[in-house]
Amino acid sequence: MSMKNKISDYITFPTTFENYAWYKPLIVIIATMFIMLLIGTAIIMITYLVGGVDLARTVMSGKFEALNSAMPIIISDLILIMFIPSLYLASKIVNDRPFSSYSSSRGGWNFKLYFKALIIPLIMYIVYQGIDSALTGAKGTSQISIMFLIAICIFVPLQSIAEEFMFRGVLLQTFGSWFKIPVLAIVIQAIIFALFHGYNSFGLFGILVMGLIYGFFAWKTNGIEVSSAIHTANNFTVGLFVMLGLHASTSTPQLGSVVGTIIFEIILVIVLYLVGKKTNWFGEIPESS
Repeated sequence: MSMKNKISDYITFPTTFENYAWYKPLIVIIATMFIMLLIGTAIIMITYLVGGVDLARTVMSGKFEALNSAMPIIISDLILIMFIPSLYLASKIVNDRPFSSYSSSRGGWNFKLYFKALIIPLIMYIVYQGIDSALTGAKGTSQISIMFLIAICIFVPLQSIAEEFMFRGVLLQTFGSWFKIPVLAIVIQAIIFALFHGYNSFGLFGILVMGLIYGFFAWKTNGIEVSSAIHTANNFTVGLFVMLGLHASTSTPQLGSVVGTIIFEIILVIVLYLVGKKTNWFGEIPESS
């Protein structure tokens, strides 16, 4: 299997492979979801056997409030994390293009870029959440435990990366390969990303904006490392403040909270993009071009 071009735009990257056909992404998606369903069912069955019916129901409910305890976080995240190996197996079965092409058009996943891009969002999210907690007061109950630390330090980052593979990897590239219009592909995947979350109308709009931001960085950096870093920083900070009792997760955020978060995220985008451009962290202009 070979590529027509050594370097390609990430969103339309699938079309550069000789074996590409418009319907193959659909086959990959179906195969991935089937494999993930099998693995997820096994995880739920094990959860039922070990933790009982109440824990299994909590995980299967999919409600954001369910993530206020460590075990539902770990199990829910584990199911989402299984998207990555499921996609890997599906890409091997369909054999249309390398699994690495889902993470970037620069030769696969770049850990150095991911960790570099994680620094600024993580600091800004912690500062933002800290200021919000100071102004509005603690909204939850402290739940510090080893299990919760494991959940936010290991499972939350992996879950965030898995969602990026799902939405900014598979879906963004699929729509990009079909329509050849990056902005349209970014908008469509962001809408689906928002609908994937069970929030009220205010919350859905906030998630839509996040989906647009993640898609923008995937487009401009030719990969999902930076969007994964921002996603990780957001989810990690929420988990950290929930554990400390300073924040209470909810699927029904109010307008003021969503507007404040969107304003913060716009500032974050500007800061991160300018730093990335200045330092060439993002590798927007490949060295060989």
